[in-house]
Amino acid sequence: MRQDVKKIRNLLKQYAKLKRDLTAFNQVSSPSFDGVSSHSSQNGAESRLINHVDLSYQLKEVEDALNAIDDPQYQFILHDYVIEKHFTRNEACNQLSVSVSKFNYMKNEALHAFAKFYSDLTV
Repeated sequence: MRQDVKKIRNLLKQYAKLKRDLTAFNQVSSPSFDGVSSHSSQNGAESRLINHVDLSYQLKEVEDALNAIDDPQYQFILHDYVIEKHFTRNEACNQLSVSVSKFNYMKNEALHAFAKFYSDLTV
């Protein structure tokens, strides 16, 4: 059970990184073509575009799973605490008016709820 929670947390951390990477990708200017034929069989612009589409798809799967969770406390834990890291554990406990042990329990439940919806989407 502990390994499952760790995998889910890592997935959500990866999601945050993917989101930043995709934002950075979107801020890069479009490739310009000078009309000179390249002798390489690799098309860098095409590879970047495929990577962009893949990242976008991965983000959408995670976002769909996050949005499927009805409990606002679980959404707060996953989004504001795990993904965005807006709060320390003690601050999150204060926001939710719960003890640290109750918060840890809720966090694990939120991670499992996310995993259920995410696995339903990716199967």
